[in-house]
Amino acid sequence: MSSGGRDRVDITGVGIDRVDLDGAARAVAELAARAPVSEPAVPAAAYVCTPNAEILMEAQKDVLLKRILNEADLVVADGAGVVLAARLLGHGRIPRAPGFDLVRTLFSDAGAYPLSFYFLGGRPGVAEAAALRIAENYPGVRVMGWHDGFFSEDDEPTLIEGINESGADVLLVALGAPKQEKWIYRNREKLRAPVCIGVGGTLDIFAGTATLAPPSFRARGLEWLYRLYREPWRARRMLRLPQYVLFTLYWRFLRR
Repeated sequence: MSSGGRDRVDITGVGIDRVDLDGAARAVAELAARAPVSEPAVPAAAYVCTPNAEILMEAQKDVLLKRILNEADLVVADGAGVVLAARLLGHGRIPRAPGFDLVRTLFSDAGAYPLSFYFLGGRPGVAEAAALRIAENYPGVRVMGWHDGFFSEDDEPTLIEGINESGADVLLVALGAPKQEKWIYRNREKLRAPVCIGVGGTLDIFAGTATLAPPSFRARGLEWLYRLYREPWRARRMLRLPQYVLFTLYWRFLRR
């Protein structure tokens, strides 16, 4: 798979598309407009990745994850750490297109993006609650079905059959990274939804079971700080952000 002609830059070995939210939403709509996956000309579902610095750091030691990211049809910069890394590596400023904002853009302009969705992931009840709240807040958005993230490998054939029978254009997978990316990659040839997107905790936010960072934090790329304040147990994971910045500088030095 390729970036489809978009401007993709190399950030520590992972290609990131230089695309803003509107451009990312248009790209998703274009992917969803392809012929049904069941047709021979389209051998597998397209997929979109929204990595942050933590995922890019994980990809340095996880060969499969790096491969998945680099083979994605669209890879957008989710976090401020990715934007900073791009600048440190001499790519200039690249736009942020967080996964939540990308999905909200698709929902908010259902007229421009007349897509249907299937929700997969979250704790029991979360995907359903998200679907109900989206129906109230985003008229015109079609949610064709949902399933929580608690299923076994033995359950997958039935689960995938249900997703395929729903006829959804876009499958939103909220299993947490990198599990969601690996699940999509492993099953992309079985899924008939034209495009799949790994969306992390997005369904929890739409369901109201998680809180989005205030606009003042989001405008400055400080979602990680708000998350740390709300969930201090994440402190160890948050260390990956400064680690990734240091790694980026090391990467730049090695490539001189």
